[in-house]
Amino acid sequence: MAVKFVIIGGGPAGNTAATYAARLGADVTLVERDIVGGAAHLWDCIPSKTMIATGGAMSFSRRIEGMGLSHQDAHLDLAVQRERIAVIENHLRSQVTQLLDSQGVRIINGTARLSGAHAVVAETSEGPVELEADAILVSTGSRPRIPAWACPDGERVLTTRQAYPPPEMPEHLVVIGSGVTGVEFVHMFSSFGAKITLIVSRQQVLPSKDPEVAAALEDELLRRGVRLFKGARAEGIDVTAGAVEVRCDDGRVAKGSHALLAIGSIPNSDDLDLESAGVITDGGYIPINHHCQSNVPHIYAAGDVSGKLPLSSVASMQGRKIAEHIMGIHTREHRHIDYEKAASAIFTEPEIADVGLAEAEAFATGRKIRVTKVPYASAAKAMINDDTGGFVKIISDPATGVVLGGSIVGRHAAELISVLALAVTANLKVSDIVESCLAHPTLSEALAEAAE
Repeated sequence: MAVKFVIIGGGPAGNTAATYAARLGADVTLVERDIVGGAAHLWDCIPSKTMIATGGAMSFSRRIEGMGLSHQDAHLDLAVQRERIAVIENHLRSQVTQLLDSQGVRIINGTARLSGAHAVVAETSEGPVELEADAILVSTGSRPRIPAWACPDGERVLTTRQAYPPPEMPEHLVVIGSGVTGVEFVHMFSSFGAKITLIVSRQQVLPSKDPEVAAALEDELLRRGVRLFKGARAEGIDVTAGAVEVRCDDGRVAKGSHALLAIGSIPNSDDLDLESAGVITDGGYIPINHHCQSNVPHIYAAGDVSGKLPLSSVASMQGRKIAEHIMGIHTREHRHIDYEKAASAIFTEPEIADVGLAEAEAFATGRKIRVTKVPYASAAKAMINDDTGGFVKIISDPATGVVLGGSIVGRHAAELISVLALAVTANLKVSDIVESCLAHPTLSEALAEAAE
């Protein structure tokens, strides 16, 4: 008899688990309350990257004279941008739905909760649907965190999901939060021509990143005229006629036309009745082991709600590993997810990407490493592109030459990091990169030069 697998949440983790498990012979039911494909993915990630691509094109249009072209002023059409985002979202959602249908996955539109260790109830427009399950996956994602002192109205004070795109283009945007999401919004709206003030609670933007990488981004933000409030924490927002004032704990006040909250997210684990199945949570997250199992072995968690890296790529990988575990594939060749080797990217200008061990982390732990760094300008393609800002940094083991990590700052960093991600995952040596005959002229040649 087929394994009955019920999935709550159809984001990257849920739909990937559903697809793989169905291919392996499971009887899969997926319950999704919002949008198949994932709210965080299709309402956050895809719209933001779409707008960033538009902003990048606008920034490029302002410096095309360096490539022998006449300067042309580009202007953003919010209506067209809104339509473009909707077309991309609908296309991606349709692709996911068609794939699930082709694998025989049953999709239920509704809100699910556990009603026991092996039971799920889906509340639908036609009434409740009771589902029996041999295995359950909770992949309900997350939502923007809204502190008690902030009252987003969707007009002057926005959450991230209210800004793809915003109702109107801000003249002066105050961005609260300097993590990945915050700096991407700064890049996006500054590219559109808005003035920006960024509230930075620490002494550098991107506090979890390599200080050298963060410094490169800060230099670009300052060049764009972004005003940085370093060492300040927002504690209140006052909305007046046509303006906002963000009050900080050090007495400073950031004034603008709009404010944007980009201060993290919280897991969507409430109202799931996890306690009815004995599932333990920690701050709303569901702790998992290397198989993505909760404390109840047949109940799994993946994606943002699992408390691991909040990346779509990681969620998808978790979904695949869960399907393999449920269907017994893990008893054969199976590699556990190493979250420390997951590549990540920040779509600012310059683009930022990293993977594996960071230089600052190695020094903090006293680990001996070899650091090699070359500027983008060393690659002929960077000069051809008239975009030589940035660098490639590779971290390796001085004794073995094995690639431990790396950072890339500059154009197409998110694409180039794949080479280093493969090297880190496969325990390749710097010599393996050096001995690869890479295409010329390309930016990837800087990788080989950094590996020398």
